[in-house]
Amino acid sequence: MQWGVYIHIPFCRQKCFYCDFPSWAGREKYMEAYIGALCREIRQQGSLYVRQWGWPSTIYIGGGTPSVLPEELLEQMLQQARDIFGHVAEFTMECNPGTVDAAKLALLHRYGVNRLSFGVQSFDDRLLKCVGRIHTAAQAVEAIALARAAGFTNVSLDLMYGLPGQNLADLQASVAQALALQPEHISIYGLQLEEGTAFAKMQELGKLHLPGDELTEQMYDYMTQELPAHGYARYEISNFARPGYESRHNLSYWQDVPYLGLGAAAHSYLEHQRWQNTADIAAYIAQVEAGASPRTMEEPATREIAMEEFAFLALRTATGISRARFQQRFGVCLDSIYGAVIGELVRQGALVSEGDCVHLTARGAKYGNLVFEKFLLTN
Repeated sequence: MQWGVYIHIPFCRQKCFYCDFPSWAGREKYMEAYIGALCREIRQQGSLYVRQWGWPSTIYIGGGTPSVLPEELLEQMLQQARDIFGHVAEFTMECNPGTVDAAKLALLHRYGVNRLSFGVQSFDDRLLKCVGRIHTAAQAVEAIALARAAGFTNVSLDLMYGLPGQNLADLQASVAQALALQPEHISIYGLQLEEGTAFAKMQELGKLHLPGDELTEQMYDYMTQELPAHGYARYEISNFARPGYESRHNLSYWQDVPYLGLGAAAHSYLEHQRWQNTADIAAYIAQVEAGASPRTMEEPATREIAMEEFAFLALRTATGISRARFQQRFGVCLDSIYGAVIGELVRQGALVSEGDCVHLTARGAKYGNLVFEKFLLTN
């Protein structure tokens, strides 16, 4: 059975001004105890599902900033993951360019990590400082060179657009630099103002000056045209890859593949049920070490919610919704549930319906969230 593993590292050196992920700066005192608890959860939960389903296909270590961990704790975690999960086809770890060096990258490679995802965001030092990143453009270039020297042949970069003070020329320069580094994969993200972030507070005070909608759309159009022109196929709304380098782990999220989440705040999706571990680091450590479950939220996935998620997650991908897979999963025809919605969106030029597949057009991808809302069956 195909399934994946997500491991969450909630530590970072500095919280980026746009970030609303469950991560915290200044919690270094918890690192050792956290990794100890995480390894225990890997042994307990990981072993259970390996016995039930066999080896996972993918592992993804995210955060936070996993690469902020000192080498000895990284090694402890990686050793435990390898002992329980074996050698997986794709093993990704997120890295901040400011928290890696040759020794740390060699350690990752030695323990089977075979894909690195660097949160570069921009190659403009002014913009990096503006959004609260701790690294410089030069450090990003150096980190990728070090990764290549360590033997990594699958490297992904994140780039952001719509940043405060960013213009089209700034973005074009960052895209050119990214292409010059020849990563196998590039992810693009437009800035979103999320509640509770530093940027959201600045916006409330009138101190955040963002590009207008027209300029942001120009940035989006540039990236979605320039990357394919250089051999990066768009296989998901925000993701572009050279052939064969699509993120298997992320594709599993969009293709209804089960995954086990380990660590504080980690989400799981197994046997069509969703749950989340506590986001409180101290509580997570205490509960795991006491032999208790760190789960704080379990969502019984109703049939309607499951259909919604299946539809709009599949629509994020280039292949879209498979009518056959929908029928197999739910025992009903896709068009009996969504026929009217699909017809409306086809007429609006947002969807294409052909044979087994329903997928977004370029216009539909640009306004994806508006399209996805149409597939909601519940309020």
